[in-house]
Amino acid sequence: MRIQQYRSVIRTTVRQRSTVETLGLRRIGHVVEVQDNPCIRGMLRKVAHLVKIISEDNAS
Repeated sequence: MRIQQYRSVIRTTVRQRSTVETLGLRRIGHVVEVQDNPCIRGMLRKVAHLVKIISEDNAS
């Protein structure tokens, strides 16, 4: 699954910042590929207002 950060982490909580960092995102517009599992889905749910899911692999 590919995700993109599209909003800044300025004025977010420390937990949200660390979640974005744990997902591997570093700056606005940065795209990373992560595995699709319940843990990642939970992290994405917590920072849904900061990231977008660009594509999902339905191979699993």
